[in-house]
Amino acid sequence: MYNDLEIEGQLLGTWSAAYLKQAQDTIGDYPGPKPGKCGITDDILALLAIGAATSKDVDMVNNLCDYSAEVLEPETENEFMYGRAGYLYLLRLVKASFIDDEKTLQLITDTQDDVVDAILDSPRPWKWHGKTYVGAIHGAIGIITQVVLTDPKKYAPKVEADLAVLLTYQYETGNWPSSIPPEKDRLVQVCHGAAGVVNSLVTVKKYFPNLEEKITRAITKGRECVKERGLLTKEPCICHGMFLPPPLQYLPRTNMSIGITGNALALEDKDFEHFLTYTTGHEMKSMEKDGMLEKSSCPESLFGGEAGRAWSWAVADKGLEKRILGYNDL
Repeated sequence: MYNDLEIEGQLLGTWSAAYLKQAQDTIGDYPGPKPGKCGITDDILALLAIGAATSKDVDMVNNLCDYSAEVLEPETENEFMYGRAGYLYLLRLVKASFIDDEKTLQLITDTQDDVVDAILDSPRPWKWHGKTYVGAIHGAIGIITQVVLTDPKKYAPKVEADLAVLLTYQYETGNWPSSIPPEKDRLVQVCHGAAGVVNSLVTVKKYFPNLEEKITRAITKGRECVKERGLLTKEPCICHGMFLPPPLQYLPRTNMSIGITGNALALEDKDFEHFLTYTTGHEMKSMEKDGMLEKSSCPESLFGGEAGRAWSWAVADKGLEKRILGYNDL
């Protein structure tokens, strides 16, 4: 988005190439994907996907698709972070760079189809570690979103019933439970709760004409929940954090210290921009001085730190669609 931006005299593309080379040079130090750990967070899969997408390296595409063997193992579950849904995003990322390569495109498509078939053949409800999660990162809405965006025309009808059930889980408050059976209505974030569900619904809504009215109502109620309870005190990021320490946990404006920037992406323009005012350097320093800013455990990262904040500001600056980078941006 910022091809001319320089840091310490070097363009962002130069920095990107340097980071990729460093990762490629030390690839042997990474354990690599295995059944049960082969989603969006796997270093080898991410390296292959980003490398293939940026350099149009067919060998990297082949290697990425070869890892479908681990993804299709019975021990691998279907969620986004460690499972099949996350692998689908990486395949989609690569596919966007090979539109003019029919042979490679077919390989990616065949791999996608195998993975989606495995997801759809899995018993319902989908579970992760024995628990039925609802949200974007470990739960049903994340799985549905990745399946639909893989091929909307082909797969949206096959998960329509799953989405219809998920809509019924919404609390009167506009939030969604983190898991089923529902516990306390407490998490309002991208990982669990309204922010992640709303952002997902906005992306897939057009592919479900039979559910359009229900989805629209759910989005409206969900956004009200995010506006009321989503101004959070974790160091600004998309999705990561921990419970607020006493007495801050009793503040009426929040109940969980998870990414303001991620919650902002679930909102429309005026509210989106309002949330971003809490992520400026001045505001962050003020909150830290007052003891109201929880430090992130990975402050440089996309979901947990500065990279996510940079993305949200780019969305605001460039007027991009409000999507979560690495999740539903393509």
